[in-house]
Order: sequence, then C-alpha cells, then structure tokens
Amino acid sequence: MPSWIVPDGLDGERVDVAAARMTGLSRHRVEGLVQAGGMSVNGRVAAKSDRVVAGDLLDAELPHEPAVRVVPREVAGIRVVHDDADIVVVDKPAGVAAHPSLGWDGPSVVEHLAAAGFRISTSGASERQGIVQRLDVGTSGLMVVAKSEAAYTVLKKAFKQRSVAKEYHTLVQGHPDPFEGTIDAPIGRHKGADYKMTVRADGRRAITHYETIEAFRSATLLRVHLETGRTHQIRVHMQAVKHPCVGDPTYGGDPVLAAKLGLDRQWLHATRLGFEHPGTGAWAEFTSDYPLDLARALELVSSWG
Repeated sequence: MPSWIVPDGLDGERVDVAAARMTGLSRHRVEGLVQAGGMSVNGRVAAKSDRVVAGDLLDAELPHEPAVRVVPREVAGIRVVHDDADIVVVDKPAGVAAHPSLGWDGPSVVEHLAAAGFRISTSGASERQGIVQRLDVGTSGLMVVAKSEAAYTVLKKAFKQRSVAKEYHTLVQGHPDPFEGTIDAPIGRHKGADYKMTVRADGRRAITHYETIEAFRSATLLRVHLETGRTHQIRVHMQAVKHPCVGDPTYGGDPVLAAKLGLDRQWLHATRLGFEHPGTGAWAEFTSDYPLDLARALELVSSWG
C-alpha cells in the first residue's frame, strides 16, 4: 500500500483534496476510494470531510490499472507554433487528445511529438510527460508542452497561480445577458454521468469571464478568459447560463443547429496563450486563427443576419 507524508502546503486541507494532489488521481477517483474505505490517515480509515495535518501519514489502496503506452505516431493537422530548448507550443486540431489515456484509442499530442523526435520533460505520469495543460479532444487551439524538467516545474506553478493568459473564442446559442460578465460557479463531477462535469455546490471554484465580440440572429461569438482551469469549464458554465456552446450536445447544444452549420464538435477554440517563458523570464505570447470548420460555421451563421 503506497504511503505519503502530508507536506506543509497541504496542512488543513480536506483529505480528498490532499490525496488528489499527492497521488495524481482525479478528485472523483479519490472520493470513490475514500467512500470505499481505501484511504487512511495515521492508520485510521479516513472520511471525506476529515482534515489532514502536515506530517500525517496517508495510506491509499490504489487500484491496479494497466499502464498507458505512448506509441509514437504522427498526427495530421498538428502545427508546431514555437520550439526551443524549454518548450514547444502546438496548435492542436479537434479530434486529438492532449495525451493517451485508458479508453481513448485516438491520436494525441504526446504521441505526435514523440514521433516527430521531440524530447519532452519526463516529469508527470509516463503518458502525460511534459503536459502542463490540456484541451478537450473536441476543442482546438494552443497548448504548451514542457521539454525540460525546469520548464515543467515553472509552467505547472504558473498555471496553478493563474499567471498564464488563456483566451478562448466560442460561439454560443442565443444572446447572453449581460453581453459581458463573469460566471462564478463551482464545478464537480456529474453524479449521473462520469464523463461529464456540472455546476454543483460542493464542486471546485470555477471563474469564467466573457465578453461579446459579435452578436448574430441565433448565436453570439464570445471572447472568454479563464481565471481557473476546471475540466470542461467553458462548456459547463455556458450551459449553466443557458447559452451552450454551438455544436456541443453533451452540454445542451442543439444538434439541429450544429447540423445546419456542419459542425461535429463544439465551436470552441483556444486563440491566445501567454506566459513568462520558463527559460528567459520574458513574456511569450502566441495566437491561433480559427480552423476551417469553425470559420465556415461562423461565416454561415453571420449570413443569417
């Protein structure tokens, strides 16, 4: 049974929060482990609401899972925007995951970089080496991957401290009121569907800022800035305010509208990424144009008035 000593930085945290941070498991997986009695603190079976103290001994009966292999394979459509000794920035197309995972047999950024001969940081789980941020499979746009151990540490800290500038554009159904605002609503795992997230009182705090770029008859193009980086955050928050992303049936999108626009994924694109370069300390910023499917859909919806 693996064991961990609770560090000073997690003193006072709930046991499920601390365990997720130390083990690398998702909060959802940890919650299930705690509920099954598979986690203990100082030899006592832990409850989800327990708090840990720095120096506590945390034991977990981690389930055995087969290793996820990284099979180098080039992926059509991935564009390398920037490459240096510390980082590589890629423009990821839709239909590509950030890294391999159980249950996903499609292409990934990590596999493409391996096939292209990039040497990536060995920090993180073997299938997620160098990954400091992720984009959903159906979301296109900019991602940064760490190539050195030092870069990985610096970038992980930057994302955690929210000092990274992340801008997304999304086409949503209807017209948000107000046209500019902030959505502050906690996000957690959907109780009825493990693959989905939802707004729930006991979720992790999530903050999304949006502003209107252009309003059309049936949809609105928004500029979105994330203050936090929760799974599916933009998609969940837009559904919560009753303006789901166009082309996103998982989170309330109208499939009829998606079909009219020729979309088979959510209209969501990571258009700008900025951060202090982990090697030089200088501000680095990158931008990405809309891919063809999103540009065509936007042109069509704008033609409706």
